[in-house]
Amino acid sequence: MQRPKMTDSTQAVLRALLVDSSREMYGLEVSRKTDYPPGTVHPILTRLKGMGWLESRFEDVDPSEEGRPRRRYYRLTQEGAQLAQDALVRAEHARSARSAARSRRLGVLRPEGA
Repeated sequence: MQRPKMTDSTQAVLRALLVDSSREMYGLEVSRKTDYPPGTVHPILTRLKGMGWLESRFEDVDPSEEGRPRRRYYRLTQEGAQLAQDALVRAEHARSARSAARSRRLGVLRPEGA
């Protein structure tokens, strides 16, 4: 199965979905929980769905009665939830390694006694 590029926004979307991986969330709800705009969140949801990490469905309502478009609900698949957890752990390890390397470089560049 493919892995998404683990940008900060992708990680935020995965974290929001993992709060309760059995719960469905619609796109704008994910957007609100992540503080990323819908134009950032929806393409991520689409990519994750295309990779098989998410399943989705449209709600069964009449848009004219609701006064809004139908919502598309997303939920992590069982495998997607495990892959998301693993990907977030890897991303955190990579971030820690980059931070440690940066600290070592800066330590080398600091004048003695500073």
